[in-house]
Amino acid sequence: MIRPPSTLVVFCAFGALSACATPAQMHTEEQLNVIATGCGLALGELMQDESEKRLLLTIHQDPTPEQRACVARWARRNGLKTVFVNMSFPEG
Repeated sequence: MIRPPSTLVVFCAFGALSACATPAQMHTEEQLNVIATGCGLALGELMQDESEKRLLLTIHQDPTPEQRACVARWARRNGLKTVFVNMSFPEG
């Protein structure tokens, strides 16, 4: 029976654990606005909360499937979970 070297086992374990422990990055309002406008949303409709950095909040009335997919794709690439909040804005 061949056993792998102990340093290889430790290295693999460290690599697996460090991937899980990567802290979420807070994006600036400017960065989020660039993504929002690139996905067809208005300024300020994408936001991150300091207390829940892994959540990307999208506040938009009836986003199209393309807008939802665009935001979700960017969030996934950046290790974030997308939350879509449907709001009914008053007409006036």
